[in-house]
Amino acid sequence: MSDKKAQTRERILQAASAALIQRGPAEPSVGEVMGAAGLTVGGFYAHFDSKDALMLEAFTQLLARRRASIDDMDSQLTGEERRALVAAFYLSRKHRDSTVQACPIPATVGEMARLPDAFREALSEHVELMAAQLAASPEDTDKALADMALMIGGLALARALGPGELSDRVLRAAKSAVR
Repeated sequence: MSDKKAQTRERILQAASAALIQRGPAEPSVGEVMGAAGLTVGGFYAHFDSKDALMLEAFTQLLARRRASIDDMDSQLTGEERRALVAAFYLSRKHRDSTVQACPIPATVGEMARLPDAFREALSEHVELMAAQLAASPEDTDKALADMALMIGGLALARALGPGELSDRVLRAAKSAVR
């Protein structure tokens, strides 16, 4: 793939990622994503076979970035300390309000039943890998899963409420419960 084609593909993926974070994978149209990337719809199929293929790749890239940020954490931290640090960022106003590098799960999870199976497979793999990263031991995995569920649900509710006092309280309460 030429450098120009690779750069164009990356612009499309960035636009798709932002749309996915804000509204999930089903709602944004190819035209909307291409327009946000500064391109016309006509060039879309030179990069992707379908809208689902684009959104799946954006989804998996966003999930991989989440895991990479955990890999960068101090390996000496206990699972509990690691989860508390993740919760401090994940359940923050900055993350709630982000439209670029935020977690796509809250916007996607409600649509899973209507998406191709590959989305569920990507989510399952991500959840298993994240739980392993956030657990201090195999015995700690269920606690990591529970904390992940609390963080995702807390962020989803806070985003649904929008910026404001109640949303901020949801973030604080969920963060407190993870600690």
